[in-house]
This record gives sequence, structure tokens and C-alpha cells, in this order.
Amino acid sequence: MPRAACATPPDAGVRPVAASRRLRLCSPPVYELYIGNKNYSTWSLRAWVLMRERGIPFEERLVPFAEGSSYASFRGFSPTGRVPCLVAGDTTVWDSLAITEYLAERHEGVWPAAPRARAWARCAAAEMHSGFPVLRERCTNNIGIRVRIEARPPALESEIARIEELWTDGVARFGGPFLAGAAFTAADAFFAPVAFRVQTYGIALQATAAAYASRLLALPSMLEWQAAALRETWREPGHEAEARAAGTWIADLRAS
Repeated sequence: MPRAACATPPDAGVRPVAASRRLRLCSPPVYELYIGNKNYSTWSLRAWVLMRERGIPFEERLVPFAEGSSYASFRGFSPTGRVPCLVAGDTTVWDSLAITEYLAERHEGVWPAAPRARAWARCAAAEMHSGFPVLRERCTNNIGIRVRIEARPPALESEIARIEELWTDGVARFGGPFLAGAAFTAADAFFAPVAFRVQTYGIALQATAAAYASRLLALPSMLEWQAAALRETWREPGHEAEARAAGTWIADLRAS
């Protein structure tokens, strides 16, 4: 991240110098990333894995979800009472897509450099940010369990097919191994939680999409996140009930 220039007044008794000579480089504000439980929070994962994979240093602030509603506890750092929330000095950025754009203004590689790939990646990330409601509802994120889905209604099948289409198109169009080319970008970060859902619910995908999901799951940052999720012993009843409703639990790999 570029350093900010700070004015430094001349020392007492020293002849003043030109204003341009009185500027020194200041350390940039430290990024603080507020997230929820790693076992549950897909939106937190998007910002976290993007910063990890792009080598953007930050201090993690994990605040567990409260039972029922986290609004009151999260309002202490997030205007919306939601996570993720990025704090950089006196600047607060409280939406995952806004965090992405804020970082892209300060760090290379958040989006692809090539205009065509960048446009595609932005469209794909925006589609994930605002879409796939049935997948979110029917296959709630719960990294530490394995579930056999009891029913896959047409709306869910349609959304899974669209994800397959997106992944296959991106890898083929830009040469892979990631969605918009050789490097991990925000487009991949936005679909990272879907890879965990594929794993949790045993969702069968076509070859290219399945290989891409496996590639995401094998990233060191994703393995780190998963290991931390499995160590969590706290359970939020609402999230657990949603996962129970999805189908039959065949494994629970989380620490007790």
C-alpha cells in the first residue's frame, strides 16, 4: 500500500527548508478485518481469503456470532451490524464488495490487469454478491459437517448449473487455473465459500468446475481457514438448525 506523506515541522533553531523537503513518509494505517465465526461466515471468508492470497497484511478481529442476532454486538465496529468490516485508521468499510474495491485502489492484483478479464471478474463477483439465494438458504455454510441433501428442487439445480457454467467459462476463457487467469483475484474470493459448500453437501459438478472447486479447497489460505473452523467449539443454534434442515448429517468433524 502506498505510504502517505506527512508534514514535519522544522526543529527549533533550525533554518526552515522548502515545504517539499519537510515531508516524510508515514506508515500506512494497519488494516483491521472484523469477521465472524469461520465455520459459518461466508462473507467474512471472502474478504479474509482475498487479503491472504494477495499478500495484503491485516490484523484479524474475530467476533463470534451472538445467539439469535449479532446486530448489537457487531454495531460496536460495523455500521450495519454485519461482518466483514474493514477498518483502516479513520476509514471504515463495511461491505465485502466495497472492501474489495477499497483494496483494489491501493493494491495491485485484486482485479485482473487485462480489461476484458477484469470486466468478466467484476461481473462474476457481483453476481455472487447479489445472487444464488436458494443455494444460500438450502445449503447454509457449515464447514465442519458433511450432509446428504434430502431434496434438490429445480431452483437449486438451476443455481448449481449456473455456478458450473460460470466456473467453466472463466477457466476456459482466460486459461486458468483461476477464474480470470493465472492469478487468484477477487472473483475467486467471492466463490471460495461455494467450494466449501460443494465439500459440505457433496455436490457433484462437471469436470472443469469440480477441478476448480478442488483447487480452491487446496489453497494454503483455505486450509488455514478450514482448520480454524474445525477448532471452533461454539455453536449458534440458528446456523445449526439450518444445516439440520438441509438433509442428513453423515459426519461432524468439528471439535467438541
